[in-house]
Amino acid sequence: MLTALLIVQNLGSAMADVVIDAMVAEAVRLAGPEFSGDLQSLSWSSMAVGGILGNLLGGYALSNLPIHAIYVVFSALPFFQLVSCLFVEDAPKGFQSAIDEHNYVDNQSAVTAFSGKGSSEALGYEGTRRRKGTRKINKRRPLSKWTEANEKHNASVNSSPSLSLRSAFFSLCTAFKQPTILRPMAWFFFSNVTIPNISTVMFYYQTEELHLEASFIGTARVIGWFSLILGTYTYNRYFKRKKLRNILVFAHVGLAITILLDIALVSRLHVPYGIGDKYMVLWGSALADAINQFKMMPFLILSGQLCPPGIEGTLFALFMSINNLGSTLGSFLGAALASVLNISTAQFDNLALGLGVQLIGTLLPIGFLFLIPKEVTGLTS
Repeated sequence: MLTALLIVQNLGSAMADVVIDAMVAEAVRLAGPEFSGDLQSLSWSSMAVGGILGNLLGGYALSNLPIHAIYVVFSALPFFQLVSCLFVEDAPKGFQSAIDEHNYVDNQSAVTAFSGKGSSEALGYEGTRRRKGTRKINKRRPLSKWTEANEKHNASVNSSPSLSLRSAFFSLCTAFKQPTILRPMAWFFFSNVTIPNISTVMFYYQTEELHLEASFIGTARVIGWFSLILGTYTYNRYFKRKKLRNILVFAHVGLAITILLDIALVSRLHVPYGIGDKYMVLWGSALADAINQFKMMPFLILSGQLCPPGIEGTLFALFMSINNLGSTLGSFLGAALASVLNISTAQFDNLALGLGVQLIGTLLPIGFLFLIPKEVTGLTS
């Protein structure tokens, strides 16, 4: 029963997340590329503020409230979110938006084609006004027939949900097969798969081996949310106009440096310098959260700009699913690495070696940056 309730809860959260991503992607397209970084920064900053307040509230509730009262308090928060949805003004467009966009492009092509034909005839021949008028009438007839056929097609699509779903699926496949979309998404997927995630092992090392308190781990999480806001602001202020390849190189080199800090922590290299374990964990986590935004923000901005009209939610959800699938496969790779190196909650002798493998995996995606277009910046796609 509990598993079923958790599935329903996660399903609702996923649906709400897709709707929010679609609204942000649509707003980015309407606002223009100049403001795309600002909108994503606002979205992530709002999430970070919520994370900070949630961690502080959770820590206070865990220390001062019984378990039933905690469930009541944290059940009220999604209820407030549900009520706030009633004040969101949005006119659902369904699949008609994508169809209209397709018709608009075809209409412009048809008009251009007919106009081009008329221009060539005007340049090649000098006829009377009557002949010119005849040509104009002839140009109108095929266009009106084309428009009439289009209206019939749209009516048939709108009247049948299966045809609408088929059209949306076709538009999704067509958009995703474009090299401008497929190649960057392949790089982001590959950059997650190649990095073995051993964060769970590091958590047990910090709590079981270094004996850090749970309250300190929570404090480090709050500092991480502040670092996320700082990283988002820094990217939006100084890096969004840089070339995307350079931004991603900077991000992966920075993440490699944070792994070096973890290696120093596990190898106890900081002890002779009088640096405490808590400082290493705190600032290493904060630096990782801030630098990770230099990789996440370009992914979000690029994904939002590549989404065609009408299928923003579906395509953006596909992008995020690909990103999450890469992270999940990276976690499986980290679990396999821990098993091979015999790393467990009570055995950390080879943890430094595992972090070294993670360091190599972090630098590996830099060699595949040719998948990212050379002239693309963090602002435009």
